[in-house]
Amino acid sequence: MAANETGSTRGNRRTPQPRTGAQILVDQLRIHGVDTAYCVPGESYLAVLDALYDAQKQIRLVVCRQEGGAAYMADAYGKLTGRPGICFVTRGPGAANASVGLHTAFQDSTPMILFIGQVARSFMERGAFQEVDFGRMYGQMAKWVVRIDDPGRIPELVARAFVLATSGRPGPVVIALPEDMLREPATAADAGPYKTVQASPDAAGMARLREMLMASHRPLMLLGGSTWTAQAVRDITAFAEANRLATASTFRRQDRIDNLHPCYAGDLGIAPNPKLAARVLEADLIIAAGSRLGEVVSSSYTLFDVPRPRQRLVHVHMGAEELGRVYQAALPINAGMEQFAAAAKALVPVDSSAWAASTEAAHQDYLEYSTPVPNPGALQLAEILAGLREQLPPDTIVANGGGNYTGWVHRFWRYQEFGTQLGPTSGSMGYGVPAAVAAALAYPERTVLSFSGDGCFLMNGQEIATAIHCGAAPIFFVVNNGMYGTIRMHQEREYPGRVSGTALTNPDFAALARAYGLHGETCGRSADFAPAFERARKSGRAALIELRLDPEAISTRTTLSKIRETSLAAKARAK
Repeated sequence: MAANETGSTRGNRRTPQPRTGAQILVDQLRIHGVDTAYCVPGESYLAVLDALYDAQKQIRLVVCRQEGGAAYMADAYGKLTGRPGICFVTRGPGAANASVGLHTAFQDSTPMILFIGQVARSFMERGAFQEVDFGRMYGQMAKWVVRIDDPGRIPELVARAFVLATSGRPGPVVIALPEDMLREPATAADAGPYKTVQASPDAAGMARLREMLMASHRPLMLLGGSTWTAQAVRDITAFAEANRLATASTFRRQDRIDNLHPCYAGDLGIAPNPKLAARVLEADLIIAAGSRLGEVVSSSYTLFDVPRPRQRLVHVHMGAEELGRVYQAALPINAGMEQFAAAAKALVPVDSSAWAASTEAAHQDYLEYSTPVPNPGALQLAEILAGLREQLPPDTIVANGGGNYTGWVHRFWRYQEFGTQLGPTSGSMGYGVPAAVAAALAYPERTVLSFSGDGCFLMNGQEIATAIHCGAAPIFFVVNNGMYGTIRMHQEREYPGRVSGTALTNPDFAALARAYGLHGETCGRSADFAPAFERARKSGRAALIELRLDPEAISTRTTLSKIRETSLAAKARAK
């Protein structure tokens, strides 16, 4: 039924008719344009599942295998579309599992709304079955946590949640739904579709930015954060091009500008290109648009002095609360990225002759750094990434989780279009598989690749079952080196030769994939990869390729043995 057929006043003046809380809720989701929701079912919100039955032509319900996977999918949807990813989970254990995705959405500034079934109102504060106080539980992991006790207030509070999730610095909102409230009838007028609120830069601030750029000799622009759109990327690219401005991306935000554009200088991720880090230190003007300039981007707060950077800093951010939080900018600008990019494009270009050659050199540095380098063993991961980027279309979506294997993806893949990178800036493991499933469902016509380490994959690898169930067909890569690689790297640096708690015993990942119904392949040599990948693409369904990497290949720059030797030598000198 349409919403107004259940008694809504949307588009008419008649008196609303009674609906259950669950029916009111689902009607609001339709009004706010929700087309997909991710869930693990629970008895605490059975009434919502029943109401979604009547809305299945408008809202696709993706049933996942664990709440962490469902929440990651909602985060990925929010990243890809700019609209809130919708997730439903049950109370207690379900909410606890979903917290990993909520934390990712908060750190990554991703719009999300997490709906949690809650115990009945009359049972609260008794320690009832799976009861949790979600306001206390989620604390700083959400922009807002609310419990709806009156079904008549659902339209009001859900509309507020959509606005909060998408406005200013976007992020997750949590709504607890007592199960008896969901069954209770109420008469309530529907809300209208939500409207996102973003600040626009003032003319004086933009004029000051241009003055600072004119006075500069070594400027550099950094692009990160959220609220970007394809148009915003085009506009900021035009600004960079008109001013021949070297432009870098921040950690896992590499699709904010075409990496093959002559102004692109690389990404400030974990262990960035040393030449790019040097350029940041040498810059006399930094225009940071969208990024919070957090720990990773700032190389543990060493690239910019706290609280007053040595570089003149123009800090543009969606959330006014982030401006001045760590760094005192010479020019803080509170604005959404779409609004700022449009204003930047409209500025009259300045004379860029003082730094044009440096911008060209910065791009050449990036091209050289993203050219494959060998790693120990028969399987050359950089060579594989470079081959994939050459043969796949530029709108290919690449998802990854957390771990040292991602260094190869970030360094050797070249992102050319906005909306092609899915990675948790929170560094959370287990993200790559569910994110790829969400991407493949949202854009079935596009190629979707997922990269996971062996430790990373088994945290949410069960969501390959969701891919098969829903008919999604991403290609999953599992980089298997038999260890928690990032922790082992740090372990060898701090406690060389004392391996403890980082070794893994793994299944045959290709066989595991085939058991789920995927096409499965195993590659231990680079020569095996091309035919295996071709078979995977031609299989017509989701596929998994296990890439067996030599354990010595711990990062794109060094080996385990070299880390251990360096650490042992340093300890010997210290004695």
